[in-house]
Amino acid sequence: MSADEIRGTAQGSAPVPLSVLDLVTVGAGSTATDALRTGVALSRLAESRGFHRYWVAEHHSMPGVASSSPAVILAHLAAHTERIRLGSGGVMLPNHAPLVIAEQFGTLEAMAPGRIDLGLGRAPGTDGATAAALRRTDTLNEGADDFPQQLAELTRFLDDDFPDGHPYRRIHAVPGPVQATSPGGVQSPHRPPVWLLGSSGFSARLAGLLGLPFAFAHHFSAQNTIPALDLYRESFRPSAVLDRPYALIGVSALATDDEKEAGRQVRSAALNMIRLRTGRPGLFPSPEEAEAHEFSPMEEEFVASWAGNIVHGAADEVRTGLDELQKRTGADELMLTSHAHRGELRLRSYELIADAYGLPVL
Repeated sequence: MSADEIRGTAQGSAPVPLSVLDLVTVGAGSTATDALRTGVALSRLAESRGFHRYWVAEHHSMPGVASSSPAVILAHLAAHTERIRLGSGGVMLPNHAPLVIAEQFGTLEAMAPGRIDLGLGRAPGTDGATAAALRRTDTLNEGADDFPQQLAELTRFLDDDFPDGHPYRRIHAVPGPVQATSPGGVQSPHRPPVWLLGSSGFSARLAGLLGLPFAFAHHFSAQNTIPALDLYRESFRPSAVLDRPYALIGVSALATDDEKEAGRQVRSAALNMIRLRTGRPGLFPSPEEAEAHEFSPMEEEFVASWAGNIVHGAADEVRTGLDELQKRTGADELMLTSHAHRGELRLRSYELIADAYGLPVL
């Protein structure tokens, strides 16, 4: 596996490669179909403007997020793009059998050779009750605690290299490397690079120890960003995958033609998060709904804190904010996610950011 599959190239005046994280947001008054169509349009825009990769995240039981099946969405995006890297940001490994993930991403690799990333997280991507339904067990902590073992098993399936005597030695993830060793086989042994995702120190340390690339969720855990990146770099051991650390951070960023509109959308995003964190998830609210909502003093405090972690405003303001964040964290790549009620605003945000950095039109 070449490090070039991991490391991107900065385009235009961007300090590092820019990428996209799509949460497949479903706004009030729209449908999942609308959100997925926006995703196709956004992936094609990202490809045409030199963004490095496009990831989707696994979430469950959230009406406003239509990304419960990353592999299905990625297959759809692969059919509508040609060059951009596509991946999971991420698949929540404890929710699945490692063999299933190896099969799904082996299939994606066969569909879009050399373009697939496999980002893995250990959180459930939902609430505890939904996680229990997904995993068919109430012992949720065991899934997280077993993550290193699950990761090792998944990697073995991806590489098809269980040792002799292992109970899974004769089990193969197909499509996969085993096809190259079969009589007449011409299947490429290549497999997607594995990334570890996190919002705390656990995955940061593990990614470092294994010499894997690391993606940190700055967009919802900003206070932990620098400690986690420091831990990753301090723990890093060179591997066959990477000779030096490579870390991207997920960043909430929204650029608008009207600066006031950015503020309105950010307030809607904060209301959406308040509802999620208080056990009342719903469709992404409109700015009008947010304006009509009576925020309590505690909620207003949350809104101010949440807005402070979103780089938003006119395109030049967003560019400046992203430059400062990259300089402060030393991130090797910025993965931008735009929270807005309407799909066209999200598309416009990425277009404005691309223009602000002078990204090429490919």
